[in-house]
Amino acid sequence: MEKLNRFPFRLLWVSLPLMVLDPGRAAPQQGKEEGPAPNTLSREEKQEGWKLLFDGTTMNGWRGAYLDSLPAKGWEVKDGILIVQASGGGEAAYGGDIVTLEQYSSFELVVDFKMTEGANSGIKYFVTEQRPKTPGSAKGLEYQLLDDARHPDAKLGINGNRTLASLYDLIPATNKTVHPIGRWNRARIVVRGNHVEHWLNGIRVLAYERGGKEFLAHKAESKFRDLEGFGEAPKGHILLQDHGDRVFFRNIKIRIL
Repeated sequence: MEKLNRFPFRLLWVSLPLMVLDPGRAAPQQGKEEGPAPNTLSREEKQEGWKLLFDGTTMNGWRGAYLDSLPAKGWEVKDGILIVQASGGGEAAYGGDIVTLEQYSSFELVVDFKMTEGANSGIKYFVTEQRPKTPGSAKGLEYQLLDDARHPDAKLGINGNRTLASLYDLIPATNKTVHPIGRWNRARIVVRGNHVEHWLNGIRVLAYERGGKEFLAHKAESKFRDLEGFGEAPKGHILLQDHGDRVFFRNIKIRIL
């Protein structure tokens, strides 16, 4: 009788943890995304002064560079994503760049982006539409967007200063953690007066002073060497570049510092 009394107790003791653990093991499979839904602001972000530059459905707040309206082609909004279309890799040769209606001086900008294979694009800031218009993209400081593994521009410039997250053709990004092609990455640009930082996926990859000694030394070796006052304007537009390659954007938000 003693053996029979112990058996049910031992069976219950073994099976009970399995019933408790199974739901816990299944929970991580739910795949819920943290934070607010794409192209929205959390209550905390609103309190901190963040504003959306892309609402997920329209291109309100943007226009074509050097234009009074949006480009007639080259850009589309689909499924909550702002897309620059592939058109053969030309620089501002199809639809053209788009710029914010507003201009900014000290700010924090966040942009989620997703590359396609071999793609080239950029996020520019302190963009001034100098006339007469020169060929190619509107001039400004550029957070480079590039498929480093496949685009030849990654091997040009000096010490990698044309690779992803670099200050294009001036200062290379370092200590990068890059999500692969087909996954979202997050660019962050922080400007406080002349102090500028580039961040990629939560890691600061470079910092510099606009107009500072290091900045001017890099400029002297760059394609911008002959542009007087390049990157030193007190304020300017934010620009998304059409470089003829398909690139996706979402969660474009900014706050004034």
